[in-house]
Amino acid sequence: MSDLKEKIDLTRLPRHIAIIMDGNGRWAKEKGEDRLFGHFHGVESVRNIVEGCAELGVEYLTLYAFSTENWDRPVNEVNALMELLVDTIRREVETLNKNNIRLHVIGDMEMLPEYASNELQEALEMTSHNTGLNLVMALSYSSRWELVNAVKNIGLDVKAGKIKPEEIDDKTLENYLCTSNLPDPELMIRTSGEYRISNFLLYQLAYAELYFTNTRWPDFRKENLYEAILDFQGRERRFGKTSEQIEKETKVAL
Repeated sequence: MSDLKEKIDLTRLPRHIAIIMDGNGRWAKEKGEDRLFGHFHGVESVRNIVEGCAELGVEYLTLYAFSTENWDRPVNEVNALMELLVDTIRREVETLNKNNIRLHVIGDMEMLPEYASNELQEALEMTSHNTGLNLVMALSYSSRWELVNAVKNIGLDVKAGKIKPEEIDDKTLENYLCTSNLPDPELMIRTSGEYRISNFLLYQLAYAELYFTNTRWPDFRKENLYEAILDFQGRERRFGKTSEQIEKETKVAL
């Protein structure tokens, strides 16, 4: 067992970790390869981090796999990414089941090619009875799309008389988001040295701890995950309150 892993307090794990898997293209370019080489090797990092979260007992892991903006990339890269996605899901479903991992997907599934959508649906059904780690893939996802979609649907339900406008609050909005059945992330990790949220879970990350690392995604492994969790455990989470209030509440709880 690694020294870092032994330092982690398993009673204070983030319940939900979200990751922006950045740097595949730059990693490949640094090695003199094309971008797809980086995406291919990024899959190994996904396997490793999913396994690491499952071993620790993290309940939810959300991976930003493909944004709505990614559809604007060169056609050959988009097509290759879709094929890689389908091929990976097809090969990994057995492993997910073996490790009691349940797959979820958030995003605009209508934008996916039919063959990719069908493969995903099959994987969702095949893992639906698993009770361990919840692996959430954000595919064809962007937070602004999600929020606009939620507002549209709330508007339709107001028009249909299902909701009264004066009754709308934050809980109402949360019920119309893709993540309505998921807890908000407590830790968000972004690899590859970029300091942006990039249209990812903007509403849900309101109180998340943000962790940025220069490590490119294809090089990100369990040890890097442990570093991020230890950093998280070293922070004081105040949710707008003062340190004194948090300390007092902790004593009362004990």
